[in-house]
Amino acid sequence: METKLIEVAQRIRALREIMDFSADEMAAAAGVSSEDYTKAENGEVDFGFTFLYKCAEKFGVDIVELLTGENPKLSFYSIVRSGEGLDIKRRAGFKYNHLAYRFRDKISEPFVVTAPYSEEAQTKEIELSTHEGQEFDYVLSGSLKVQFETHTEVLNEGDAVYYDSGRAHGMIATGGKECVFMAVVMKDKAEG
Repeated sequence: METKLIEVAQRIRALREIMDFSADEMAAAAGVSSEDYTKAENGEVDFGFTFLYKCAEKFGVDIVELLTGENPKLSFYSIVRSGEGLDIKRRAGFKYNHLAYRFRDKISEPFVVTAPYSEEAQTKEIELSTHEGQEFDYVLSGSLKVQFETHTEVLNEGDAVYYDSGRAHGMIATGGKECVFMAVVMKDKAEG
């Protein structure tokens, strides 16, 4: 299932209006300028996973609700068969496949992420972002260059990293081919 930019933008605007948040409040919560927030809410620009995650946190909804307009229903267990995850195509070619999108009240967001290889990205600064909670990444294939503030590490197949995602981090595929990795984003422990 591929989400559509305009539909997601409309859901974000509707939730903001229902909850009586100003665009400036949402921009601050999402960690972007008011101008960038307005462009995203109007569907003029694409938004990254971190933007969506922070908006969902501010609204107190599951990220799946922003993406699909539906609330997850399952609470005992949820099986996602191969190739049936919720596709999220955000952030310059990165593909996130949500593996628990049908489960409600999740304490984590598990994804299989495909990071495209870009020769150009190898010489640029890695774009860093932050979001509440912690994250666990496990490389399934390829190599992943990960930057944590000023520290850079290269993870290869079978390597894993666990980190405080409230601190600046970012990643790109390296080694000449795409990288596929499991990413589990865990909510802030203060949320319960």
